[in-house]
Amino acid sequence: MNDTTLLLVGHGSRNRDGNKEILHFAAQWRERHPAWRIEVCFIEHADVLLAEGLDRAATGSRSVVVLPFILNAAGHVKMELPAAIEDARARHPGVDFGCTRHLGMGREILAVLQAQLDRLMKSLAMPDPQTTGVVLLGRGSSDAGANGELARMARWLFEDNDHELVDLAFTGVTWPRLETVVQRQVRLGMTQICVVPVYLFTGVLIERIKAQLERLRQQYPQVAFALGTHFGFDKGIFDLLDARVAGAELPEGGLLECDGCKYRQAAEAEHLHDHSHTHTGHAGCGHGHEHGHGHEHPHEHAHA
Repeated sequence: MNDTTLLLVGHGSRNRDGNKEILHFAAQWRERHPAWRIEVCFIEHADVLLAEGLDRAATGSRSVVVLPFILNAAGHVKMELPAAIEDARARHPGVDFGCTRHLGMGREILAVLQAQLDRLMKSLAMPDPQTTGVVLLGRGSSDAGANGELARMARWLFEDNDHELVDLAFTGVTWPRLETVVQRQVRLGMTQICVVPVYLFTGVLIERIKAQLERLRQQYPQVAFALGTHFGFDKGIFDLLDARVAGAELPEGGLLECDGCKYRQAAEAEHLHDHSHTHTGHAGCGHGHEHGHGHEHPHEHAHA
């Protein structure tokens, strides 16, 4: 690790507190591994974006391992990140660039979500799973594969628990929305509803979710709602990143999600765009990227 830099790539938020939390996470991760060189950058809505972050990581390093600090692989992971790494390889021909998989929706994230649900159930007056609905609330993407990863979490939670209903909702881009799912669960007899946000850190959408819950409490006064929170500082997230690094023995020019894929390259001209406009100095441009839009990907292939 002496000549390797780890680059933690966050999504970025118009809410500066969300970006600060990721920087704080990186500081805590450095404390766990003081010998590691860990840099941070963001895809959008931040001071240090991808190109600058990759350049910083490459300075004084023989290899850079990029860690997409993102739960779902949509357009950012499938197209924008590979393109940025290709450009960095051209700028730094003496540096090996590799990339781990995004955090994904595996058993590690399931354990974090289950702990969130357990805490919410304990907070309810009558924690009966047969009358308590569960709603996993994700960011939402136009990428069916990314939405499917979250759907898998909902199914696994259903199978691991005794809840009559475990549903999926999204804060934007795709459907169903939270209000629709809550309405359905109330009609089906749920007297309590646990809403579990699938978000690493705070941001504009976390604040929006809180406002939504207040409106739902007024609309359904007979229903007890329990709202979870973002979970980026959970021990399981640190452990998952440690596991990503431990398995990062990548060959020279190691591939990443859709890296070198002819379908991604064909789609770039239509879908790939420059995120320099989302630098914090121009954050008021009015572009609605906060939803983590994923671009339609004509070749939805499964990478190991």
